[in-house]
Amino acid sequence: MFYRRRDREWKDDVAAGLAEVARSGVKGFEPIAGSAEDVRRLGPLLDKHTLEMRSLYVNSRLHESAGVDEAIRGVLAIAKEAKALGTKIIVTNPVPTRWGGLEDKSDAQLKVQSTALNELGIEVRKLGLTFAYHNHDAELRQGAREFHHMLTATDPENVKLCLDSHWIFRGCGDSQVALFDAVAHYHTRIVELHLRQSTGGIWTEAFSMEGDIDSPRLFEQLETWKLKPHLVLEQAVEEKSPDMLSTVEEHRLGLKNLLQAVQ
Repeated sequence: MFYRRRDREWKDDVAAGLAEVARSGVKGFEPIAGSAEDVRRLGPLLDKHTLEMRSLYVNSRLHESAGVDEAIRGVLAIAKEAKALGTKIIVTNPVPTRWGGLEDKSDAQLKVQSTALNELGIEVRKLGLTFAYHNHDAELRQGAREFHHMLTATDPENVKLCLDSHWIFRGCGDSQVALFDAVAHYHTRIVELHLRQSTGGIWTEAFSMEGDIDSPRLFEQLETWKLKPHLVLEQAVEEKSPDMLSTVEEHRLGLKNLLQAVQ
């Protein structure tokens, strides 16, 4: 998103993108991987810029019985390559029925998906890795039935949670109440945080502890529970976001704000 508003595409020059990540001062990188080959290509570039790939994000299509086995094999192939590069956490977001659409998965599809998600978690654990569920706003529709079912119908040992506080906040109508209720219910499963901030419902340019998301409260609660999840700056921009800084400056400022809060 940062690149697109500069008429650039990340995939067109990944090497240049990773060089900018390194210049921002960030020491790690969580890629979105579509294949095992994507991960293999990253290895030399990560080494060149001294970037660690502690976690990896992969989409998965798990709600259709006919394609579940193939989807699981694809994620596992990616996970094996990632492990070889030092990755510890595999994060997945089961895809919607249609990107950008408002269709909700049926109860039958949700049951297929939760069963597949748990099975995938078992297999990822066999590799010695941690497997974490991630959501966007679509999963919070209809009483958040998809979000809650994925965490109710799966074994907490197999499926952990990558908490994306802003997607829960936005998916529940910009509700801090809903966010912190979810944290209270599922905090024992949180192994990673995706960190983003907004002001007045609009994503900010750089991550800050101040804004719509009460990040100080979130960190204080996690500290109370003695939880130290993996922290990933996943700041993004949208149409009405401020546009005052370069991509490197935006991430450098977000990192500075995060480090001041957690040190």
